[in-house]
Amino acid sequence: MAGGKEPIEVKFRLFDGTDIGPNKYDPATTVTALKEFVLARWPQDKDIIPKTLNDVKLINAGRILENNKTLAESRVPVGEVPGGVITMHVVVRPPQSDKSVDPLPNAQ
Repeated sequence: MAGGKEPIEVKFRLFDGTDIGPNKYDPATTVTALKEFVLARWPQDKDIIPKTLNDVKLINAGRILENNKTLAESRVPVGEVPGGVITMHVVVRPPQSDKSVDPLPNAQ
C-alpha cells in the first residue's frame, strides 16, 4: 500500500516486562482504541489490573500518547526500522486513595 497506509505493527510492554502482541493496526486507529485492546487482553494474573482507560497511559519514544490522536499521528518515525515492530510502554496509574481522608492530621 502506498502513502503510509500500511498496517503498523505494535506490541505493548507491561510494567513487569511482559508483552501483549505484537498485532497490526490501521494507521487511523486511535490511541483510545489501542488502550481498549490492552485492557481487553490484560493478563488477569497481574497484581495491578487497570479498571478504566484513564488508568492506562501509552508511551512511545518517551511521549505520553493522547487519546484522541491516531496511531499515525502518534508515531515517531526517527529510529523506527521499516517493517519493524513498535514497542509502546504501558503505564498503569496507581489506584486513587479516598480523597475525603486528610493525609495529614490537623495540628491542634
